[in-house]
Amino acid sequence: MFIVHTYPVAVVLCFITMLCWGSWANTQKLAGKTLRFELFYWDYVLGILLFSLISAFTLGSFGNGGRGFLDDLRQASSANLISAFIGGIVFNAANILFSAAIAIAGMAVAFPVGIGLALILGVLLNYFVAQKGDPVFLFAGVAFITLAILLNAMAYMRSGSNKKTSTKGIILSLVAGLLMSFFYRFIARAMDLDDLVHPATGKMTPYTAVFIFSVGIFISNFLFNTLLMRTPIDGPSVTYKQYFANRSSVHFAGVLGGLIWGIGNSLNLVAAGKAGPAISYGLGQGATLVAAFWGVFIWKEFAKAPKGISVLLSCMFLFFIVGLGCIIYSGV
Repeated sequence: MFIVHTYPVAVVLCFITMLCWGSWANTQKLAGKTLRFELFYWDYVLGILLFSLISAFTLGSFGNGGRGFLDDLRQASSANLISAFIGGIVFNAANILFSAAIAIAGMAVAFPVGIGLALILGVLLNYFVAQKGDPVFLFAGVAFITLAILLNAMAYMRSGSNKKTSTKGIILSLVAGLLMSFFYRFIARAMDLDDLVHPATGKMTPYTAVFIFSVGIFISNFLFNTLLMRTPIDGPSVTYKQYFANRSSVHFAGVLGGLIWGIGNSLNLVAAGKAGPAISYGLGQGATLVAAFWGVFIWKEFAKAPKGISVLLSCMFLFFIVGLGCIIYSGV
């Protein structure tokens, strides 16, 4: 299977993760013109599951290092299979709320607040489990990103948005971010990140763990998304009949979104073997910076905001960049 052997390559893969995780929501914005986010989310989940299979039978099966996907799946212990599966359930609970936050508040708010919080808590949780990286620079990076999140929330609250919608969007983002900070640990626990070339018996390679994780997302979606479709957070209820009534081209946007997120997820877990889960997760969740860029400059989500808001947004971008730089340097 494909294995990362150097820290610079791991950082490059984390940057690709950042781009993928920060860009997938553009497909939700595009599909949102014709498809409610609850229906879009089914296509998104299918895209994640599809990519997990593609990566498992390609990068996860070719090469001399590690174990091939099918061999790895057969020898995995039930405890590790359950751990990766639970990671998928936790992620899905978080991400479906996060998708609702995007639909209500936009990318420029949901990502910095929700994923920013997930980055802070996730880095702390993953570092205390596997202490890789200089803690001074790692936590300094987390501190700068915390300031960026607070500035973004201030900008949104002062932007002139409907107060009720603003509050709901931020609360959903915070709850989603809190849940999101836990899913990565369940997957990392199921893998042997200390030796991907000769992984311990019972542990999984990243490619196998990602597949089980994706199955957890898919199966739990029958519960989570069905409930949300019947009792939506915002707007009228939707049905499966409405889902199947849409053209295939509309569904393609959601599948593409899942494929994009899945690419980032697989590369991030592969990079974690060399960079460590705290740094790998932290850099990947730098997606907040990418998504904020899309929201501010492409989707113009702050176009009608007062002039003073631009200063807060500029400082937010600056603190995010400095914070990510500290996280990268912590692993050098």
